[in-house]
Amino acid sequence: MLAKPNELQWQGDPGHYEVYYLTLTDPRSGVGLWIRYTMVAPIAGTGAEATCALWLLATDPRPGRPPTFGRKATLAIDELASHSDPFELRIDGAVLTDHGMAGGFEDVVWDLRWTSGAKSYEHVHPLLRRAGVAQTVLVLPHGDLSIDGTVTLPHETLEISGARGGQAHIWGSKHARSWAWVHCNDFRTLDGDPVPDTLVDAVSVFVARFGREVGPSTPVVGRVGGQDFSSTSPVRVLANASTFALTGWRFEAVDGSRKLIGEVDADREQLVGVTYHDPDGELAYCYNSETASMRLHVYEKARRVGGWAHRETLVADGRAHFEYAQRTPIDEVKLLTT
Repeated sequence: MLAKPNELQWQGDPGHYEVYYLTLTDPRSGVGLWIRYTMVAPIAGTGAEATCALWLLATDPRPGRPPTFGRKATLAIDELASHSDPFELRIDGAVLTDHGMAGGFEDVVWDLRWTSGAKSYEHVHPLLRRAGVAQTVLVLPHGDLSIDGTVTLPHETLEISGARGGQAHIWGSKHARSWAWVHCNDFRTLDGDPVPDTLVDAVSVFVARFGREVGPSTPVVGRVGGQDFSSTSPVRVLANASTFALTGWRFEAVDGSRKLIGEVDADREQLVGVTYHDPDGELAYCYNSETASMRLHVYEKARRVGGWAHRETLVADGRAHFEYAQRTPIDEVKLLTT
C-alpha cells in the first residue's frame, strides 16, 4: 500500500499525465459534482508544452434545469505546485489537501471540507505497478467521504452538508483504449435504510497490446458492511466478468469467499462529454454521469451445497458516479469541455 497515495508522481519529465478528482452527490438537490485538478506533460515529439487544468462538471436531475454543466480552465504548468508532507496541491490558487479543496475560476467556486471513513485503496496490484506494466495507476486515497461546504454555479450556490463522495488520484503515460468506471458510497437497502461503511470503486479497461486491444481487466475495491473487499490480483482482474457501454455496465468480482455483482445505469441526457489528452496528443472521449444508479448484489460462498448464496442487494438511485470512455466521439452527446 502506498504510504502517501496523494503524493504528486510527476518529476518534470515528458510523457506523463496526472489527475486528482472529487465526486460527490448533494443530498438535498440531488446534483452530482465532479471537480478535477489535472496536468499533462506531452512527449518530446509533439512539440507541445506541459499544462495543468481545473475542471468543474455537474449533472442536475431536477426538472426544468439544464441536465449537464461544464467548465475547464487550462493553464501553464508553472501554475502547478505540490508539497508532500503534509500533502497539498495548488493550481492557480485552487488548493487540494487530504482534508478538503477550495478554488474557483470564471463563474464557478468551491469550498469543501471532509472527513474520511475508510483507508486508501489501490486498483493496480503492487506487483504490476512495481514492474512498470501498467500504463495508468489508479488509487483511492479517500473512498468514503462525508463532505460539507459550498459550490457556486452560475445561477445558484449549493449549501452542501453530509454529501457522500470519494477522492481519487490517477497517473500514467497513456489512457486505456476504452473503459468504464464507477464509484458509490451512498447505498441503501431495498427498504430504503442507509448502509454505513460500504463503498465500491471499480474500473474495467481495454488496453492496446501487440497491435490489438486486450481486456477487459476489471479491478474492484471497496468495503461492504465494514469489511474490505479487494479483487485486484493479476489473475482475478482478468477473470472478473465485465460488459459495459455508454449508459450501463455489469460486472462481477470475487474476493475470497465473497462475490459482488454490480449493475450501473446512466441516463443519456445526463452524460457530461469531455476529452482527455494523452501525452502523445491522442484524445479519449469520456462521458460521465454524476447521477447514475447502481444495484450491488452481495454473495457469499455456500460451502455446504457449493456455488454462491445471495446475501443482500443494495441500491443507489441517482447517487452513483459513472464514466464511459472510448477513442472516438459519440455524436449524440455534446462535448462540454475539450
